[in-house]
Amino acid sequence: QVELVESGGGLVQPGESLRLSCVASGPAYSNIIMGWFRQSPGREREFVATIRQSDGHSYVEDSLKGRFIISGDNATNTVYLQMNNLRPEDTAVYYCAARTVPIFTITESQYHFWGQGTRVTVSS
Repeated sequence: QVELVESGGGLVQPGESLRLSCVASGPAYSNIIMGWFRQSPGREREFVATIRQSDGHSYVEDSLKGRFIISGDNATNTVYLQMNNLRPEDTAVYYCAARTVPIFTITESQYHFWGQGTRVTVSS
């Protein structure tokens, strides 16, 4: 069982930045895939970004490229989501997820473990 704990959410103004963190604890799976999803009010949860911790290969949703960056620190089992130039439409609860099969996917049902989420609000 992998436990995921997110942090870093908060209230920011449009154009500002936030960095979310997700710390994983539990059994050490090789080639674990970590991902970020988000859910806005009234909408389904959607994929944001994913990274393979072992080699750092990553993928960010096309519409978020250029503003969102995913990175990882193997030494601390932490994954980060750097969000720049935030917009009101980025307002959502952001969830960290983990998948023990080392193949990238954007499908939330294929992630095995989930954090509780951290809320991001972008408003002036």
